[in-house]
Amino acid sequence: QVQLVESGGGLVQPGGSLRLSCVVSGRFFSINAMGWYRQVTGKERELVAAITSDELTNYADTVKGRFTISRDNAKNTVYLQMNSMKPEDTAVYYCHAEVVVRWGDYGMDFWGKGTLVTVSS
Repeated sequence: QVQLVESGGGLVQPGGSLRLSCVVSGRFFSINAMGWYRQVTGKERELVAAITSDELTNYADTVKGRFTISRDNAKNTVYLQMNSMKPEDTAVYYCHAEVVVRWGDYGMDFWGKGTLVTVSS
């Protein structure tokens, strides 16, 4: 059973920084892409940043130059370093991973339960 657990959310002032972490646990063969999404109440969930198994990255235009996604494959962990944060970054942030559970299977999508990030003075 694959589980994703996020940590690192909280309250930060505008201009401040936070680092989110997400650990993938359970029994599986490999992890393909990993990423972070966010959702504001009443709006659709949107991609923030993604990283492939080869560490190619992709960012939403709204966070380019401020956020950095990285992964530690030995720890099955993905990180999101958020700098120069703005009030509009306030959202619930969800971790995503495409996981190959058994060798030969297609990757399956797994999600964390989310962590709240609030940017406010």
